[in-house]
Amino acid sequence: MTQSDASHTHPSVQEIALIVGGGPGISSSCARLFSQNGMRVGIAARTPDKPVLLNLNKAHGAHLYACDASEPGAVEQLFQNVVRDLGRLTLLVHNIDGRVAGIFGKGIIEAPPMLAFDTIRNSAFSAFLVGQQAARLMLENTPAASGAKGTIIFTNASAALKGFPLSGAFAMACHAKAGLAQSMARELMPKGIHVVNVPIDTAIGVTQPDGTRAHRRAGTTVDDNMADPDRIAETYLQLHRQHRSTWAVEVVLRPWVEKW
Repeated sequence: MTQSDASHTHPSVQEIALIVGGGPGISSSCARLFSQNGMRVGIAARTPDKPVLLNLNKAHGAHLYACDASEPGAVEQLFQNVVRDLGRLTLLVHNIDGRVAGIFGKGIIEAPPMLAFDTIRNSAFSAFLVGQQAARLMLENTPAASGAKGTIIFTNASAALKGFPLSGAFAMACHAKAGLAQSMARELMPKGIHVVNVPIDTAIGVTQPDGTRAHRRAGTTVDDNMADPDRIAETYLQLHRQHRSTWAVEVVLRPWVEKW
């Protein structure tokens, strides 16, 4: 971290980042980049023993936590553990999609109600729980030289901007997450906490063992036609370092060839 970057945080205090939702895409890219920029990093996932997360622990010292982020008690315990192990939180990334397998492609008359509820619970409700705990901690932080106490970033999807057919449950969840972020931003930004909603309006091409980038449904990337998780992580870091005179509340990311 350069001296100019440090001026936006606590020059003498190491920053603490928590990523909720762990996988090979955005979460892994964020963990690597945050660690490379001098932060202590925690990653929470339902199954933290995934090989990709174990590799982040080994290579970058990321602390791994088991947590079902849709359960209030589990989320409260998670944040207590992070404070105990790492210190006071300054950056949170909520990176949970929330969709359950049985809801994909279901029309409104055939979508199982409980799967729709599970989608909302996994996505928007977990964002509420995680955002609530992060806000409680960050409000007690000593302001940095810039006046900022911390940053809360919610990864979102195209469905936050447009409800697609056969996708009612996911559209509800993503719109709810966007509304939560906007409400939190209006409440917390005047108190020094930067809150951002980031819809990724495209497929995300995750790096494969052979070096290519691909998405499980959209295939292999061609000519940067999918979002690169490493570039998303760079955006998240830049959002965290924004000066409060120009804090972004919503940033939509899409490739140069995306039709929208």
